Amino acid sequence: MMRNVVIIGSGCAGLTAAIYAARANLKPLVIRGHEAGGQLSLTTLVENYPGFPKGVQGPELIEMMHQQSMEFGAEFLEGSVTRVDLSRRPFQIELGDSQWEARTLIIASGASAKMLGLDSERKLLGHGVSTCATCDGYFFRGKPVVVVGGGDTAAEDALFLTRYATRVDLVHRRDQLRASKIMQDRIFRNEKIKPVWNCVVTDVLDVAKGEVTGVRLKNTATGEETVKPTHGVFIGIGHTPNTSLFRGQLEMNEAGYLKTHDGAKTNVAGVFAAGDVQDHIYRQAVTAAGSGCMAAMDAERFLEAED
Repeated sequence: MMRNVVIIGSGCAGLTAAIYAARANLKPLVIRGHEAGGQLSLTTLVENYPGFPKGVQGPELIEMMHQQSMEFGAEFLEGSVTRVDLSRRPFQIELGDSQWEARTLIIASGASAKMLGLDSERKLLGHGVSTCATCDGYFFRGKPVVVVGGGDTAAEDALFLTRYATRVDLVHRRDQLRASKIMQDRIFRNEKIKPVWNCVVTDVLDVAKGEVTGVRLKNTATGEETVKPTHGVFIGIGHTPNTSLFRGQLEMNEAGYLKTHDGAKTNVAGVFAAGDVQDHIYRQAVTAAGSGCMAAMDAERFLEAED
């Protein structure tokens, strides 16, 4: 089952790549992945994607992209890739018991936000719990929020949220931050940010109400439990790029993000990467869509040069 273009991932990057590749009559196959729709499918109102002056629901935006790509002839396959072989072309891709061959491959498998692992956190995701301060901070104008974490991600989130929130409680399990010195200096200079040391979040309230009303904290030194009222909880403990399938086959940075050059090209000819799987800086829907366009155009030109 040979395909001109196989796209791994169905978030903004993968779907934009599918639209462009399908319009180029390449009949791309999109493997949706274990997080179909990417992180946008877990969000609610998106107000910073161009073309929607009143905002758009994340799942709705993903579904429109999905339908648009199908209009031009993209095909979709449910499931997750279990193995890839990039040592020779056509590339070999396994999906459970099925096997596919690809003349070009676009990797748009994204990055998964690290979570605390709480049931309440999962149930309130998109309803007061967020993993993206840039995306959702605006919704908490004039309200207190909590940021969980002690590294640069949490520090950046906390500083950004001071634009909107009345107070930012920065909850960290240790008695000092892991963030870089310059970020720590900015945190301690900002009067809106209040560090909460030696504490972990054990529960997010209130699932029954369907909204965040507070967090239950446990002091790691004393074991004492308290409840801190808040309207929003931002998890700032980092992201994990979904690149384990490509270790030893594609160049990555120390955090596991794929390295690209001259557009969306990887170190293997015919393999391209787009979206959060290679972008650990911006991580926005619009930048993911832009890199998906680049990957599809690079794949099209690669195939044209071969033919």
